[in-house]
This record gives sequence, C-alpha cells and structure tokens, in this order.
Amino acid sequence: MEKNLILQMKGVTKSFGSVTALSEVQLDLKQGEVLALMGENGAGKSTLMNILNGAITVDEGEIFLQGEKLEMNSPLEARKRGIAKIHQELQLVPELSIAENIFLAREPRNKLGFVNFRKMFLQAEEYLEALELQVNPRQPVKNLRVGEQQLVEIAKALSVDAKIIIMDEPTSALSNAEAEKLFTVIRKLKKSGVSIIYISHRMDEIFALADRITILRDGQFIDTVKTTETNLEQLITMMVGRTLTELYPLRQTLIGEEILRVKNLSFSPIDRNKKGLEDITLSLKKGEVLGIAGLMGSGRTELFECLFGMHPRLSKGEILIEEKSVKIKSPEEAIRNGLAFVTEDRKGQGLVPTRSIGENISLPKLKDFSRLMFMSKNKEKNAWKTQMNNLKIKAPSFDSLVSKLSGGNQQKVVIGRWLLTSPKILLLDEPTRGIDVGAKAEIYHLINELASQGMGIIMISSELPEVMGMSDRILTFCEGKQTGEFLREEATQEKLLLSATYKGGREENVS
Repeated sequence: MEKNLILQMKGVTKSFGSVTALSEVQLDLKQGEVLALMGENGAGKSTLMNILNGAITVDEGEIFLQGEKLEMNSPLEARKRGIAKIHQELQLVPELSIAENIFLAREPRNKLGFVNFRKMFLQAEEYLEALELQVNPRQPVKNLRVGEQQLVEIAKALSVDAKIIIMDEPTSALSNAEAEKLFTVIRKLKKSGVSIIYISHRMDEIFALADRITILRDGQFIDTVKTTETNLEQLITMMVGRTLTELYPLRQTLIGEEILRVKNLSFSPIDRNKKGLEDITLSLKKGEVLGIAGLMGSGRTELFECLFGMHPRLSKGEILIEEKSVKIKSPEEAIRNGLAFVTEDRKGQGLVPTRSIGENISLPKLKDFSRLMFMSKNKEKNAWKTQMNNLKIKAPSFDSLVSKLSGGNQQKVVIGRWLLTSPKILLLDEPTRGIDVGAKAEIYHLINELASQGMGIIMISSELPEVMGMSDRILTFCEGKQTGEFLREEATQEKLLLSATYKGGREENVS
C-alpha cells in the first residue's frame, strides 16, 4: 500500500438478486485529497459508497483503511472507524438544537449519567467556529438555511473525528454563495488532512475542487485520472461512452409564427426572497427554444411564475398568446391557455414523493380522468403507459413510488405530467439540474423533439454551455432587468456572462 493512501477498495462486487450493481470495482483515496466519484445514475456510485459506509455488505472484494483490512456491517461501525457520509437528503432532526444534532446518540454525560448540556454546547461551538459558522448551537436546526444545515452535518462528521467524509451532491439545494462557503470549508478540511469523496453531477465543481476523479459506468470501474490531466469532453466520454459534441444534438430548426408575446411585464414582490421584474418584453415562436441566462436572483424564475399566473395582484403587463391578449390570474387559467411549467425544485414543487409515478402524472388532468366523481382507471392507466413509453421512464411499473426513481427519471415524470395537458408553450426552469449526463442527453433530445412538433419552449439554465447548445435565441437577465438578446450563432460564454452581470440595459451590451 502506498505511503499516503488512506483507503483502498479492491475487486468490490455486489449483486441484488439477478442484477449486478458492481463488478470488480476499485477505488483508492489519499490522505488530504478530494476524490470526485462520477458516473451516470445507475453507474454504482451510491452502492459503492453504501458499502464503504457500512449500510450494505459486500459480496466480494476487500476494503483497507490505512493498511488494515475492514469488514463493516453498519454505519455506526463505519463512524467508529472514522468514515462519515453526508447524504444528499440531510439527516438532521429539525426540532432539536444544533448541538443536539451534532452529538445525537453520543451526548457527553456527567458522573450521574445525565446529559452535560454545558459541555455539549461548548464542544459544538468549537466545531462551528472551525467551520466559520456563526450561529448559536442552542437554536433549533430548523431555523438555519440549507447551506448552514449542510455545515452542521460536516460538524457532526468532525465530532466523530472523521478521517474520510463522503459528500453526496452537497450543493444540490445550495445558493451560489452557500456553495462557495462549502468549497472554502472543503479546502480547509483538506489542508487539515481529512480526505473527501465528492459525488456531484456539476462539472465546474469537480474541476474546481477535485485532485483526482474516479469514473464508474454500468457498475464497472473505468478509470481514475488526475483532474489537471483531463477535460470535460474526456470525462463525458468515459462516463457515457459518447462525446461532448453528441450531448447537444443539432436539429433542423423550423421556426413558425409567433405564439407568445410579453409586453412591459413588471413584478413588485412582497416576499423578500423574490426578485422584482422591470419592463420585460419578449417574444416566442412556434418550434423555437428560447434560452434565458442569468445569475441566481436575476428574476428568471419570477418571470415564469408571473407568466403562469402565480402573482396576478403583484404583476402587470400584457401577455398575448397567438396574437390574442389574455389575462392569466391563476395556474389553472395558465393551463387552459396552453402553458405548462416545469419548476426548478422538482422534489419540493414538482412531485408528490409519497405517491406513485402514475398518480404524479395525473395531477393536472384529474378532472378529465373523472366522471361523476369517480376516476376512470382504464383511461388514466392508458395515459400513464403512453407517457412512460414515450419518455422512456425507467421503472418496474407506473405503480412504483416516484421517490424511488433517479433524478433523471423523476424529471421525466414531471415533464410527462405537463405534456399530458397538450401545451402550446413549455416553461422549463433548470430542467437538467441534479441529473447525470446520460439523463441530460435524453432531456435534450426530448426538448428538440417537442420543438420540432411546433411547441414553443422557454428554458432557464445556469449552465452557459447548456443554454448555448440548446437555444435558438438567448435572453440574459440581471437583477430583474432584461439585459441582452443573442442569436445562437453569435453567443459566447464571455458575451453571456458579461450581459448577465451588467444591468445597464440591452443596448449597451449586445454585440
């Protein structure tokens, strides 16, 4: 074993019934490094990390920690060995204090066996200070922002003297500022000798943080490469077996007549978390994909919410659909006028996780599936089958819980639900956020197919290559203002970024 290696996993194999999840997989981790673990959903990343975390047992293979062979049978045993996992869905108790969450089931006690709260709060403060998190450890976790809760999870890992921390999509629910704070903490942990296995679909994070990258595909080890010796195209090729140029498929653009025009739209929010809009004017044609680029908080999502009738009393302006002026005062009226809105937060706003795939698909069409207060099950199931087949949703059946699906398949369920309404205009807010490269390619093909059928599509994305690769035209937003408009062939990342960070007006920055 190399001198600075802290972890080695050799020949790891795991099957579930007749399905082989991992086959002869290897992984090694050096002390004080960030190792990115990458692969499509279903590649075996979670299974491999669950084995390392003691959540599931290995069928074949060996695990060595600092040269010592390990056989772990539980996460508790893994924690005792200095291995901690921070899950994508945070494992915190909202009603308990920060300190109680950090020391949950490990509370310091006095000689009489009672919890020593003073000692617990003081120790919690030390861990929070180390992470530069300025909060009172006595307050409930539910009072914290998501980014702060993420740091509490890291404090919990540090409190068990973790040598290895597994981070699974840690920035999926964070703002840009919160993500930057997390990156600062990760670099600090790395300097202190902590090793981190970092799972993310966000390529910019991988290249900014990781020292090396291990790639899995279809349950098999593909390669481990130094981050400085690879690039985006090579990574995608290793992950999905196809090149970057194939990721954004070209289509024969047949732009039709104008389907939507928005004139002088303004929005004055009461909620401080919302961004106001000022004098937004845009148009969309049949068969066109209109991209919207801008930083978080630029007003992109608020535009969609206003178009979808979510803020009728706080917004003003004129909306024309197929040259006819319409008043949209509710989402129900938006649907009747041919609009569909795939929200950014599919788990919080897009899906009912405790219900089946089919039940989620039916939501906007319940009235159409009912007769005399009874549901027409045959009609409903036929619709479910059609959407699952058309969108290639991978699941045993439409009765499967939607929460059990991968991120890409969950997103297909949300899109399938809205396609059931036969929309003329599809609003897509971050449609590929948190899904792997292979699922992204499938979503891109779907967008192109819908556009080729004459649907007008407006797509918000924080990924500039995605906006440039998918859009016929691109609008940029900055602090509630529309600041630029570019044709696909003239757009560059530099132009879009400049326009999205400058609020002086469109005339000054469009080239």
